Amino acid sequence: MNGLVRRCSAIFMGLIFLVGAGQAVAETIKVGAILAVTGPASFLGGPEVRSLKMLVDEVNASGMAGGHTIELIVKDSGASSEKAVSFAKQLIEEERVFAIIGPSTSGETFKIKRLCDRSKTILISCGSAELIVNPVAPFVFKTAPSDSMAARKIFTAMQSMDIEKIAVLTGNTGFGKAGKKQITDIAPQYGIEIVEAEVYDKKATDLSAIVAKIKANKDVEAVINWSIVPAQSIIAKNIRQIGWDVPLFQSHGFANIKYVKAAGAAAEGIIFPASRLIVAESLPDGPRKDFLMGYKTAYETRFKEDVSTFGGHSYDAMMILAKAIAEAGPDKMKVREAIENMKGYFGTAGEFNFSAEDHSGLQIDAFTMVTVKDSAFVPYSMD
Repeated sequence: MNGLVRRCSAIFMGLIFLVGAGQAVAETIKVGAILAVTGPASFLGGPEVRSLKMLVDEVNASGMAGGHTIELIVKDSGASSEKAVSFAKQLIEEERVFAIIGPSTSGETFKIKRLCDRSKTILISCGSAELIVNPVAPFVFKTAPSDSMAARKIFTAMQSMDIEKIAVLTGNTGFGKAGKKQITDIAPQYGIEIVEAEVYDKKATDLSAIVAKIKANKDVEAVINWSIVPAQSIIAKNIRQIGWDVPLFQSHGFANIKYVKAAGAAAEGIIFPASRLIVAESLPDGPRKDFLMGYKTAYETRFKEDVSTFGGHSYDAMMILAKAIAEAGPDKMKVREAIENMKGYFGTAGEFNFSAEDHSGLQIDAFTMVTVKDSAFVPYSMD
């Protein structure tokens, strides 16, 4: 009996040695997600959480994260910065998560950026404001293309239409505030003058007074609306209801077909920048189209709704994290370095090339211009 015990003990100690030497045992890695599943930004957070759950299933089934299992812990912030801060503290201090994906919005991200960086918790935001990663914080990254690039794409389209004087409407959110600054700073570089500027409440249900005010300025040749809330559909309705046939540009926050459905006929002709995911069918045949169509088909088959760029942002975040874990192992510092040095990864938003100076990783070619035709998204031509 004693001999059997000694043999079992020897085998057990041998296994421990092998594990220590080769790090062969897979670990369960906790990943938090702070997303606006409900509330005014649910058109963002809903697709994001669904994409995450779909991908985590795939990652765990395939061993994509170096054989480690991802345990996803989702917190619904409802787009509330206060809730985002509370959940971030809970995930970091109580759950001791390895990383956090999200939040859905730029405003929420601003509020938890320093908290994550100080605690050395990797944060991969789904917000787009350039200020999320500028200045660079070592542990903070993002996957949505930057608002400054979106503004430049819009102004390039305006130049092709000989538009010089515009009105700018923005929601009173972090996304709206950051976007307004980018628009104001960049417009002069394209010879465009802002002759009207208004900020509206994110909970607004009727913006006809603001629309009437900017329409009264006869110099206005086009309107930019910059928001992520349902009010962007209301703006379109109010503009068309008074018979104003002015070109309407939206931000990349419009890239969910549900906004088109909410606006109805008023959405026709809206122009905005977005990733190529929402017009994947129109792309030339090749590996990138195949990848985008693969994600689009998987998402739409499973969830019975049209894909949006927002779900793509969380998908990219999880893929980037999983690739880094597979490369570096379950070591937070090494994974952070692996993300910062990741090059040539093609995600739903485009090709990511991170560096110590760039925690966004995307260039302006991540955006293409899209318009609404017959209640669908189609590529916009500037010819």
